[in-house]
Amino acid sequence: MSGFLPVSRKEMKERGMEQLDFVYVIGDAYVDHPSFGHAIISRLLEAHGYTVGIISQPDWKNDESIAVFGEPRLGFLVSAGNMDSMVNHYSVSKKRRQTDAYTPGGVMGKRPDRAVTVYSNLIRRTYKKTPIIIGGIEASLRRLAHYDYWDNSLKRSVLLDSGADILSYGMGERSILAIAEALDAGIAVSDIGFIPGTVYKTQHLENVYDYEMLPSFEKLKEDKANYARSFYTQYCNTDSITGKRLVEPYPNKIYVVQNPPSAPLNQEEMDEVYAYPYMRTYHPSYEKLGGVPAISEIKFSLVSNRGCFGGCSFCALTFHQGRIIQTRSHESIVEEAKLLTKEPDFKGYIHDVGGPTADFRVRACTKQETRGVCTGRQCLFPKPCKNLRATHKDYLELLHKLRKLPKVKKVFIRSGIRFDYVLADPDDTFFRELVQYHISGQLKVAPEHVSDQVLHYMGKPEHAVFMQFTEKYKKLNEKYGMNQFLVPYLMSSHPGCTMREAVKLAEYLRDLGYMPEQVQDFYPTPSTISTCMYYTGLDPRTMESVYVPTNPHEKAMQRALIQYRNPKNYDLVKEALVRAHRTDLIGYDRRCLIRPEKPSEHPVKNNSGGKPSGRRKQGAADLRGVKGKNTSENRSRRSPIRNIQKKKGK
Repeated sequence: MSGFLPVSRKEMKERGMEQLDFVYVIGDAYVDHPSFGHAIISRLLEAHGYTVGIISQPDWKNDESIAVFGEPRLGFLVSAGNMDSMVNHYSVSKKRRQTDAYTPGGVMGKRPDRAVTVYSNLIRRTYKKTPIIIGGIEASLRRLAHYDYWDNSLKRSVLLDSGADILSYGMGERSILAIAEALDAGIAVSDIGFIPGTVYKTQHLENVYDYEMLPSFEKLKEDKANYARSFYTQYCNTDSITGKRLVEPYPNKIYVVQNPPSAPLNQEEMDEVYAYPYMRTYHPSYEKLGGVPAISEIKFSLVSNRGCFGGCSFCALTFHQGRIIQTRSHESIVEEAKLLTKEPDFKGYIHDVGGPTADFRVRACTKQETRGVCTGRQCLFPKPCKNLRATHKDYLELLHKLRKLPKVKKVFIRSGIRFDYVLADPDDTFFRELVQYHISGQLKVAPEHVSDQVLHYMGKPEHAVFMQFTEKYKKLNEKYGMNQFLVPYLMSSHPGCTMREAVKLAEYLRDLGYMPEQVQDFYPTPSTISTCMYYTGLDPRTMESVYVPTNPHEKAMQRALIQYRNPKNYDLVKEALVRAHRTDLIGYDRRCLIRPEKPSEHPVKNNSGGKPSGRRKQGAADLRGVKGKNTSENRSRRSPIRNIQKKKGK
């Protein structure tokens, strides 16, 4: 059906609908674009004959806000939105954010904290028996007991706190369609416990087969080691082929049952999902409010894949999308690119072609197709697996086709590449063409740290691998006469990072002549290995103790070290150096980070009247190569496609 889905009873009536099959309650503004989860799920259901209405950002303090369409025939769908509502609302320091890119006009406060739980309880107060199905990133990562950073406590499965009937985890296309078909066939929602990719609750296990019993919620609260073991069991059961059914007991003989994950979509199914008649923008009612800021980041970008076998410890992709790579065909992506070129404000630049990791276009190895992913080992960490298929051939062919399209001037890659995967490819054609054609002035990569100890806990390659990448990047820039920067993403306060390790990172930045404009403190979001370390003090992979910086003041010192040149950070940096027994870095020598006396917080301009002396171009490391053509049409930022499909985590 053409046009937006109904957002009011009036629009429902105009379409000849007396009662909707599903009412979809979302925490985001209504944006009918395939980078938004609610758009994909609603269009999928519509394509299979179900009617869907959208209630966007209802007033959770008003019960009538949930009754816009009346009671749906089959059930309510609930999602917090493309981001976890708590991450959306709070910084890592737990300070309230000022803007919300997924709300009209960027206004903050249009959705509640823990939106899935609040919306579901709102629905249940009015509709006592109507099925409620929760999904999206917030529900997916809270499907079993989890550590909540904001309350600093262990919380139950969101299925219990929300009062919902079923939880659809992961990307959800297969499971939501199966749920719809079961409800449409007259099966009671309490009897729908057989669908992969779902979580349900029961008081009886007689009909639950082939399951692994996890520690009870009470035991998880008693001993953090129990939680670490339980979490790693969950982590090892995220593949549709090898994953087991898991049962988590709660008081009063309640069991939360997680069925094995849904099978990943094949290429034909992926193409179908992205071929639905999306309007590709936000609902017109938001225009007078200033539109929805998030659309600007994805309007001229293309999703080419899902899943990630990178295995970063701080990322929740393994829990949400899985490690199996799923791709769209070249034909599907090219057709969407042609649609972009027809937009009146298209200026010739495709901002991104990627996904969670842009250059993953094939499954990590052929064994995954029949045996699933390995449960006890990673594809890239600590070294690339001997069975890894490190190739960019398919991705290159896709980029070639996009570059040749009429009206397309440049095709950029902004959603991030795995530099270790690039180096693992014996053919360096992709690396060469990346430098020549696909960088918008600066390439952003994520080494995250320089200490091999910290990198081990992060699940990242050794620092020497990143140095190898930077050297080759510099040589290629010189070869092609390019003047392109390399911008490393760095993280402070990750588990395993002592103050001495933080100082080591500061020394690296000193030698590089680079001060990042932004630093990401480790953010303990639900369902990551790093968050498990943060909460338990144990590495769940080995059950060995790990040092965790949890004190806010210590975290502030680690962060300040990365930006040691900022005069406002002087006191914190000095305290950190004293604590790390590195007062040798306080002095007048060139290798020192700070001087003995505190400088003015207002930098003095140099003699030329320009920027303060001794500072390089902010936001980019001096890994450019020789001067030459600068292709900075649009300074790249972290891709929204990655954020939306994740969160992400990072």
